[in-house]
Amino acid sequence: MSYTLYYSPDSANIVIRMVLEALAVPYQAIEVDRTVDGQRSPAFLTFNPQGLLPVLLDPSQSAPLFETAAILLHLADQHAALPEPDPQHRGTFLKWLFFLSNTLHADLRVLFYSDRYVTDAQAIPALRQAVHQRVLAHLALLDAQIAKSAGTWLLGEKRSVCDYYVAACVRWVQLYPRGDTLSPSDIEKFPALLGLLRTLEAQAEVQKAYAAEGIEGKVFTKPDYPTQAVV
Repeated sequence: MSYTLYYSPDSANIVIRMVLEALAVPYQAIEVDRTVDGQRSPAFLTFNPQGLLPVLLDPSQSAPLFETAAILLHLADQHAALPEPDPQHRGTFLKWLFFLSNTLHADLRVLFYSDRYVTDAQAIPALRQAVHQRVLAHLALLDAQIAKSAGTWLLGEKRSVCDYYVAACVRWVQLYPRGDTLSPSDIEKFPALLGLLRTLEAQAEVQKAYAAEGIEGKVFTKPDYPTQAVV
């Protein structure tokens, strides 16, 4: 069985790619043109009617999968890994996965695409300032949870799909939108989170996933733009 991942460099698909590499499962990656002819094309809209990435095709499923958290949950369950199944801790896994998806990542989208959330462009700076404060609060919460768990990963002693998701979100908020981001000094306020980023960015599956999208180096703690962007 081989998955098919539709992607654009440094889009949300990178979270899925890292997990696929960590699971060491076969997959092919197909780049999607970020124009109307690509993501908004009739062909792509049959995969995701929103025209958004990521999209994962799983031969065992009757329909394409979209939404980052849904794909991560599917892969974790399908392969009984990241984290290993433990009914006692299932609730902890789910609540943090959906916090990342519904709270942190959702707020990042407001930062990245602020013009879609206001009718007056003059309101954008105030909106972004408010969302920056929300994001800092989210990162403080994650930092406290990492420190509480075991000091390395969000859910405890073992990596989970959540860790890849956290790291990608922190990467993005240091890069996008260009000219109005959180700085590395902002991230340094969260030592447990910073430790997670440093440990994860050294992992082989992370370096392989990012290299496949034209991105190298310290991808979480000293992030740089790909040759083409956007989340």
